[in-house]
Amino acid sequence: MIRTAIVASVLLLTTTAFAQSEPVGDTVAVNGMDMYYEVSGTGDPLVVLHGAYMNIPAMGEIIPRLAEEHTVYALEFQGHGRTGDIDRPITYPNLADDVAKFMDAVGIEKADVLGYSMGAATGLKLAIDHPDKVDQLVAISVAYDMAGSQPEFLAMIPTMTPEMFVGTPMEDAWKELAPDPDGFRPFVERMIALEHEPLAWEEDVKQLKTPMLIIAGDADMMTLEHVTSLFRLMGGGAPGDMGKPLAASRLAILPATSHTAVIDQVDLLLGFIEPFFKGETPKGMFEQ
Repeated sequence: MIRTAIVASVLLLTTTAFAQSEPVGDTVAVNGMDMYYEVSGTGDPLVVLHGAYMNIPAMGEIIPRLAEEHTVYALEFQGHGRTGDIDRPITYPNLADDVAKFMDAVGIEKADVLGYSMGAATGLKLAIDHPDKVDQLVAISVAYDMAGSQPEFLAMIPTMTPEMFVGTPMEDAWKELAPDPDGFRPFVERMIALEHEPLAWEEDVKQLKTPMLIIAGDADMMTLEHVTSLFRLMGGGAPGDMGKPLAASRLAILPATSHTAVIDQVDLLLGFIEPFFKGETPKGMFEQ
């Protein structure tokens, strides 16, 4: 997950806003806020959830590329992009409930979900709290327990303050889309509080039946051991070619890839994502 001022600043300062696949933007009332979202493409519904301090344009080319195969519903979370902030903590239970209410409001009974970073954690919490809403989940750069974060990141969390964000180019970028340009400091305070939210979902993950594609960089913000443990909790890691079917969930590790470099490797990501959604697997020599 994006949980540091440095990571968040890099995302907003270096991400190019790619042209969308003829998106249609609108707002819908969700839990006391006007949530902004865009719909593009045709096909089965796919809900796309961005990372912390991001917005729809900051997700880059992956949204229009996904729209070539799916009807993509890309939303902007509380205080992000064109969705206004409200006087409510930003927590994963709240964010997941917002997505569930959003789906109800726009008439989506059940959908595939793709989330990156904070959006991936929200998608995971959505599958835990509202399993009837999620068909398949693509979780990109996610942790299910804070203990799985890189030690350097854990050491940084207590040092985070609003001053690391306020008055920086990151604030200028945020103001370009925000309904209330004067609300940056309280928004940042809520986001810093999110860093301190307890995150320990192992027992909940064990109960999940939702097929999951787990994607991470080999230099991501969570350890590789943690990513592998999530895959094992989802039933993965057993040997193939032994007469048993493969697990419904899958794991992909991108080489030479940091947290902020994951989402822009669109061709590589789609090479994992689309076969997962279609249920396609490489055939081994013992399979017909």
